[in-house]
Amino acid sequence: MLGAIIGDIVGSIYEFDNINTKNFEFFQDNMGLTDDSVMTLAVARALMDTLETGNESGFKNLSRKISEEKLKFIRDKFNADDLNPKTELEANAILRMVEFGNKYPYMSYGNRFRYWLEDPIPYNSFGNGSAMRVSPVAYVAKNLEEVKFLSREVTKVSHNHEEGIKGAEATAVAIFMARNKCSKEEIKAEMEKYYSLDFKYEDLVRNYGFDETCQGTVPEALYIFLESKDFEDAIRTAISIGGDSDTLAAIVGSIAEAYYTIPEEIAKKALSYMDSYERKIYDEFEKLIIKEENK
Repeated sequence: MLGAIIGDIVGSIYEFDNINTKNFEFFQDNMGLTDDSVMTLAVARALMDTLETGNESGFKNLSRKISEEKLKFIRDKFNADDLNPKTELEANAILRMVEFGNKYPYMSYGNRFRYWLEDPIPYNSFGNGSAMRVSPVAYVAKNLEEVKFLSREVTKVSHNHEEGIKGAEATAVAIFMARNKCSKEEIKAEMEKYYSLDFKYEDLVRNYGFDETCQGTVPEALYIFLESKDFEDAIRTAISIGGDSDTLAAIVGSIAEAYYTIPEEIAKKALSYMDSYERKIYDEFEKLIIKEENK
């Protein structure tokens, strides 16, 4: 998850002021967390909420159906009888994303997502927001089937277009495979089931434009990760091609973290950009992952 946040921080000042070079100061004072990081932390908190309640453990808890009491609560809260989450995780994802959106109202949310924060009905989005926030699910799933299920659950609450769901799933699967020591060749073969990855870096630098869709961001992010040399190079390369820089780098960073790990000095600096609440959620999630891995 921290890899996504680092990509977001580093890309935050370049989203609307692209630079086509890898040579820049990696961390700068005017950088910071954007909506990408806030929603990633919200997904992490929703996963923790779901794991911490109920009578089952692990995936059985994460996949359990919503209770009648919880369904009534969430419909009453938003005065929306047509709000129809099927699982506890779906409901928690809605509740936490709305909570975080209201806690951090001045982030650069897209217009449709900002409306969703007030009336959280899925709006058939295929925006790249689904892919930039999904990384936490790859840390609690135990196999690819679980990754795909959890990805869909936290995505379809807003981004229920198949392209939005596909972009999030491809990202989560790539992270999961990287965490489980799959080679780049194996990851690429799996990702080509989702997208064509027939790019050239020089062409992207010249021609890549601002694109907020999954289908115009996730394939490029996958290509950049596959061509990268290490974590920092992956982030620098993502920034250098321009486009929606913070989100592109967040997706790249989420996969690169799982494959390379993050250099200690970069991780330490990134954590310093978080406020106390963001850091609390991050630390709690890290502790949960360690606990789950030791089971």
